[in-house]
Amino acid sequence: MTNRPPAHTDVLIVGAAPAGLTMAVTLAQLGIEHLIIDPKPAVAPGSKAAAIQPRTLEYLDRIDLADCLIEDGLRGSGFAATDGDRALLRLSYTGIASPYPFLLQISQAQTEARIEQRLLELGGRVFRGLRLLELVDEFPGSAATVVADDGAMQVVTARYIIGCDGLHSTVRQRHAVDFPGDAPAQLFALADIVLDDGADPGTETTFSFSQHGMLITSALPGGQLRIVASVPPGTAPPNESEVIRLLGERGAKWAREVGVQSIAASSTYQVQQRVAATMRHGNAFLVGDAAHTHSPAGGQGMNTGIQDAANLGWKLHHVITGRTGEHLLDTYDAERRPVAHGLIAFTSQLMSLATIGNRATANLRNDALAALAQVPGVAEWLAAKMSQLDIGYPPAHPDDPVAGRRIDPRIATPRGLSCSLVSPSGTPVAHAPDDVTVTTSAEVSQLIAVRPDGIAADPALASEALGADLPASGNRVREHR
Repeated sequence: MTNRPPAHTDVLIVGAAPAGLTMAVTLAQLGIEHLIIDPKPAVAPGSKAAAIQPRTLEYLDRIDLADCLIEDGLRGSGFAATDGDRALLRLSYTGIASPYPFLLQISQAQTEARIEQRLLELGGRVFRGLRLLELVDEFPGSAATVVADDGAMQVVTARYIIGCDGLHSTVRQRHAVDFPGDAPAQLFALADIVLDDGADPGTETTFSFSQHGMLITSALPGGQLRIVASVPPGTAPPNESEVIRLLGERGAKWAREVGVQSIAASSTYQVQQRVAATMRHGNAFLVGDAAHTHSPAGGQGMNTGIQDAANLGWKLHHVITGRTGEHLLDTYDAERRPVAHGLIAFTSQLMSLATIGNRATANLRNDALAALAQVPGVAEWLAAKMSQLDIGYPPAHPDDPVAGRRIDPRIATPRGLSCSLVSPSGTPVAHAPDDVTVTTSAEVSQLIAVRPDGIAADPALASEALGADLPASGNRVREHR
């Protein structure tokens, strides 16, 4: 085997899409021995996921990736829903409570390339052309048989296995984890098109409704436009004439008049809506599409996978380095699986609304959306939901209103993947560990510990893992705008 990986590692990551690469970078930055494998010879072309949400950028900033990705991408202003030339609803990101008040529009291929580049900077690498064949429990870890393109096999022993290997996850299958859900009959066509010079698709990702079906358009760097359209079962990947037809039948005025130079990528896919019965099975964990798969509506999928990695990475670090016990790893499934279920419910509702075929019902939908747009606070609430800033976890102590909530990084001012301690202005923190970022803020009224994934820590965890004595009640943080 010319591409021979190490025979032993603390963490074996199976799959080098964005979630797996983010996991590898996280562990590398934290100094945890790991190995990441992928059967693909290189980053796959095409955009696939085409947007990075503000919540994801907040974490990517902590692993030194936000700036370069922002430089590569386009700053989208948010989402819009239209029917023909009638504007129904607009969700602006410009006022959200984040240092990144925009939707970053960028191809998945470029996102993967940048994350892999960061991994190389940290001394890591992706072992490509290798796929997982078998897993056997071998206390206290697992023996993984990997096979190369030339058929050569090797056994790698790992304390933990991370399945980032997609919809047909070998890790999930080898552990016989159920993947319940359904596969709606609806088929979608996807194409990345090169526009004529001077074409201006705007800064919004637009859901265009019409009697012919739904069309989603979103600008990409390099004068490209991503389109996603609902199409009948059996439809072939769209060619140039089909793309022009879809834009003409379903798009707003600018889309009907835009010139198409060429097709950069084209495919069709059927949505599956599934969540694994558990995201942890012994020493194995499921991340991203291996754990949950759903409609592409709203650019949620890749972002959720990256945030899975953000949640799990620091917990593995704390356990492997002996800061806390194995029980911390149980919180991964407890926190992230409800998020996955909520995500499927939300995206399913979006697609059900977007693909209404009956014109009378569609008119009712349009009138309802237009009316909602006039209700104070609704657009802002939806923008927070789409940007994933509203994601948090139930606190271990119901009388603690802060634990489990996302803390705006402008309050916590984190340094890399360090934990943060935020105290009220004028109240210095004494005896904090060297690897904990300490800051003061007028936005808080009591000491708050913030985890590396940006979530306020449970006081018991803070006391155990951070060396900070936090009371279980009385924590307060005001909303930062």
